[in-house]
Amino acid sequence: QVQLVESGGGLVQAGGSLRLSCVASGRTFSNYVLGWFRQAPGKDREFVAAISRSGGSTYYADSMKGRFTISRNNAKNTVYLQMNSLKPEDTANYYCAAKQGGTVVDRTYNYWGQGTQVTVSS
Repeated sequence: QVQLVESGGGLVQAGGSLRLSCVASGRTFSNYVLGWFRQAPGKDREFVAAISRSGGSTYYADSMKGRFTISRNNAKNTVYLQMNSLKPEDTANYYCAAKQGGTVVDRTYNYWGQGTQVTVSS
């Protein structure tokens, strides 16, 4: 099992940047594929990005390509989401997720954090 805790959300103006972090408990962090999702009020949860166990492979939703970057530091049990050129439509609660099986393309995850709110003002 793994517990996930996100941080780094906040209020930012359009065009600005934020870096989200997600720290995982447990001794086998490098065994997990990690992902970021988001959910805006009244909308379904949306896939953002995923990263492989080694960090060598990443996968993004089309609308995030070129603006968002996912990375991980296995020594620190942490996964990051760097978000640049933020838009008001990026406003959402952002969730970190983990899974032991599957690949970065599969969007089914077993473990979820509580989320961190990102609000982008126009």
